[in-house]
Formats: sequence, structure tokens, C-alpha cells
Amino acid sequence: MVSIRIRGLTKRFGETVALQGLDLDIAAGELFFLLGPSGCGKTTLLRAIAGFHLPEEGAIHFDDDEVTQVPPHKRETAMMFQSYALWPHLNVFRNVAFGLEERKVPRNEIKSRVAEALEMVKMGDYAQRKINQLSGGQQQRVALARALVVRPRCLMLDEPLSNLDAKLRIEMRSEIRRICKEFGLTAIYVTHDQKEALSIADRMAILDGGKIAQIGPPEEVYRLPHTATVASFIGETNFLPGKITAISADGTCSIESALGAFSGKPGAPDWKPENGEKVLLSIRPECFSLSGEKPAQNAVAGRLAESVYLGEIAHYALQTDSEPKTVHIAELNPRRVVRDEGQTLFATADSRDIVVLPAT
Repeated sequence: MVSIRIRGLTKRFGETVALQGLDLDIAAGELFFLLGPSGCGKTTLLRAIAGFHLPEEGAIHFDDDEVTQVPPHKRETAMMFQSYALWPHLNVFRNVAFGLEERKVPRNEIKSRVAEALEMVKMGDYAQRKINQLSGGQQQRVALARALVVRPRCLMLDEPLSNLDAKLRIEMRSEIRRICKEFGLTAIYVTHDQKEALSIADRMAILDGGKIAQIGPPEEVYRLPHTATVASFIGETNFLPGKITAISADGTCSIESALGAFSGKPGAPDWKPENGEKVLLSIRPECFSLSGEKPAQNAVAGRLAESVYLGEIAHYALQTDSEPKTVHIAELNPRRVVRDEGQTLFATADSRDIVVLPAT
């Protein structure tokens, strides 16, 4: 395993700046996720760490070794691609052995290491199968074994599960975490799937415009977003514009909005809002509860516009008389689904679940 330290990394493609002075530290043995909208720079960053993109500025260190200008094959990393990139004319054994053969590893060692890698991914009985005889999930496991067999210092994964069906994705993301932890791998994982990142990451970074918008453990990024961009990208949320009317000693803000009075705390620890400042409140749908009586604060009044029952969860949409025009509520394990469309109800949230964000 290896720790990774990045300082001031800048990468341009013509006039487009893909990465802007980016700093990042990844601990040895960490399963680290890169997320963000298309074009934010996450794949560019992954490929720069792997050595496929040389930056115009900045430095990349593996432990104490600077590898900024070191070619990919000398960085002792392994990349697992979205397409798997398996050789169709070779069987499973030969596909996994390919990297070792290129490195001129002795034949007996190749045999034992391929067998070990296939056992890691539970494909030991498939060594002689052709690639076209495997399911998508089995091919994904072979691609993972091929990356692991070279014993990389760092494992790179670029959207590795995007071609699998939903059930198989859930199974394989747990398998990837098991393997990374069992063998002490440092792994960097690019994905668009937020549930994938929330369920298995040690930490994650949200990129926006070539910069890191927020970094932290999954539960922290989800519950305490620093910006509206992060709040809207990770999961679903309701944004309520308002203005601060008071700030208590512990940092709790009182906010007046067109929908009523609210209180909450800033998501970013280093942001200190001021009294009278315009802000944006972020409230997750599952943080609201429906009732027929209006409390003193932290409540949105609206007419029930839609009810959707999905078994383990029910989704509601309240139509309001101000911004936002629609407030979304999610009720887990609903015992009774509210169906009285047109009825006036109140969506109430706890102050601990209301995050205060900069209005910009």
C-alpha cells in the first residue's frame, strides 16, 4: 500500500483547464472516491495519478517518492476500466497472466499468482473459460483479478460497475471493498453512483470545475454539505432561501424565509455567516415529517400535490405559495400513505437536520 500526496496539480487541454491547483492527501490503505458532475475533472485526476496525463503544474508523491514525470508502467499501479478491456481470444488464465508475462515474471510464479488472484475474486474454477462464456459480473471479477495480480501499490478504478445490473452492482461493490481491505490496498475509485460511494468509501472528494468542493467521510459529506453544489449532487435536497435574523453562541442561526421561521447550523466549519446575511437552507426529504398541525418553526405549509408509494418508502410533494414552489418529503417504512391530495399539511424538520449554506 502507498500514501498519495498531491500539491498544486494543474492540467489543461488546450484552453480548457481540467484541474486547477488541486491539493489532495490519500492515506495508505484508504478506499477513496472521486465524485462530481461530468466534466468536473475526476477522471483527469485519476489518470494523472496513474501517469496517463502529465500535469502542467504541481507534484504527485507516492509516499516520499515524487512520481509526477514517471511513466505509468513504472508507478506500480493498476487500472480497472469501465469496459473491462479483456482480450476475447484469450481464456481467463491468460487474461489475468498478461501483465505478469509483460513483466517477464517466471512461469511457475505466474501460475501461482494467477491462481491466487482468481481465488481472491472467487473465480478459481473458471481459469480455462473463454471470456465470451462469462457473464458481465464474472468478466468484472476477471478484470479485477488482472489488476490485483501485479500486486500494485495503488489500485485505480474508473466506473468499474457501470455496465452491471443493479443487483450485481450491489454485490460487487461489497466485494471490491472486501478485497481492498483484506489485502491492504490503497484504492482510488471514480464513479457517478452516489450510493456506491456512500456505501463503501472511507472518504470521498466532490470535484467541481477542476477543484475539490468538499472532502470527508461519506456521512459527513451527506449530512453536512459545505455548498449548494455538494448538497444537490450527493442525494436529493430541498433548498429554501432566507435571511439570518440571529446567531446564538453555539453557532445556531435563526432564519426568516418566505415559508416561515427556521433554525439550523452552517455545514462548513470555517464559514461564519453574519446577521442579516442571505443564505440557503438545505433540508433532505427524509428529514421532513408530515403533520396536520403547524409548529412554531421549522415547518413548511403546503397542499399535498402527489403521493408515491414504493413499499419501503413513500414520496410526497407539497405545493407551497412561495419559493420553493414544491417541497419533497420521503417517509421511510410508511405505516399509512397520505392520499388526500389538495389537503393542507405541514412538513416539519428538526434543527439538527437543517444545514445553512451560503446563498451564492
